[in-house]
Amino acid sequence: MAIKVLKILGIFILLLIIFLLINVKKVIRLYKVNTLFDKENIIANFQGMNKTFDVSQIKSSKKPIQLDKNISYTLPETFRFLNNEVSIQGYLEESNTEGLMVIQNDTVVYESYHLGLKEDMPHISWSMAKSFISTLLGIMVDEGKIELEKTVTDYLPEFIGTGYEGVRVKDVLQMSSGVKFNEDYADFSSDINRFGRAFALGSSLKSFSKSLKNEKKPGSYNQYVSIDTQVLGLLISEVSGRSLTTLTQELIWEPLGMQDPAYWIVDKTGFEVALGGLNASLRDYAKLGLLYLNKGTYKEKKIVSQKWVEEAIKPDAPHLLPNQTELSNNHFGYGYQWWTPQFPQNDFFAVGIYSQFVYVNQEKNLVIAKLSSNYKFKEDTQLHKDKHVAMLQSIAATFPNASSSF
Repeated sequence: MAIKVLKILGIFILLLIIFLLINVKKVIRLYKVNTLFDKENIIANFQGMNKTFDVSQIKSSKKPIQLDKNISYTLPETFRFLNNEVSIQGYLEESNTEGLMVIQNDTVVYESYHLGLKEDMPHISWSMAKSFISTLLGIMVDEGKIELEKTVTDYLPEFIGTGYEGVRVKDVLQMSSGVKFNEDYADFSSDINRFGRAFALGSSLKSFSKSLKNEKKPGSYNQYVSIDTQVLGLLISEVSGRSLTTLTQELIWEPLGMQDPAYWIVDKTGFEVALGGLNASLRDYAKLGLLYLNKGTYKEKKIVSQKWVEEAIKPDAPHLLPNQTELSNNHFGYGYQWWTPQFPQNDFFAVGIYSQFVYVNQEKNLVIAKLSSNYKFKEDTQLHKDKHVAMLQSIAATFPNASSSF
């Protein structure tokens, strides 16, 4: 009897080993996803996503543009938040800041790197990628290839019967699709974490997007749904007939003179993680801010229309304004995949989870880019967003207005 049990156990162990060998990549990826944000792993993970996930490469521009530098600025010692004085240096360290760049009047006046990050190294953008997708969409709108008033299913008929059927492209762009989705990263069973596990195990981004259902009237409520951006990416690729990687290379990286190679994380079908899978250097992220600061033109090259930029950074309906608690689950205002602060100062920003920022202040002619691996973000995501915005606005406040020179 004991020999029989040992044989059965042996067969079970052998089958388990075979299963693990066949699925070793999936198992490793699932483990990586589940430990991606752990304190001891987060820095290395954020600086090396290509070591875990499949990627598609973006080459540096054939004509890279170096930013002018005059490193002459000193950060203020403190900023005010919730009626307290907070040490800027202390908060930069607390939030695991890996890179910080301040640009005024098209000149880098402050630049620092920490925790192993180098100036040419790619770092995960997370949701800052959404502002890049918005830019690609804007270019296609400018060219007349996509109309915001048309519906997702006008362009993606395979989404008929899903939560996106009949939803205007504009409503998806403004995170007002009405799709039911839980974006709470601290909740293991949330939709966003379910998405992460499904992706790790090999599910396609398209099939996951098609699994979602609608719960609110589109265009009536602002709820942050990362999959909305994924659907925009699918739509852009379908209409253009090209990959997001190719479009990013041709329409953004080349004309902006991006200095460094970058990459998109892709799913098993080779499709890009449009909702947050772009990896690029700090200085190249900053250039997207410069593009929007200069109303769609960079170094005399028009990349996206001024009309698009002006619409992208301005909430245009009550449910998109800051602090509309009955019409939104977001604290800030929202445009075309860009945020406006609760207390706006002629500024706007892109933000990624765990504290990546491209902050733009038009009054100061200023861009601040920040890369972080803030593992404390989960403790209170809104508090850390608010605290960062307060810090960035405090830095901006030390600069003269655009009509003056620093």
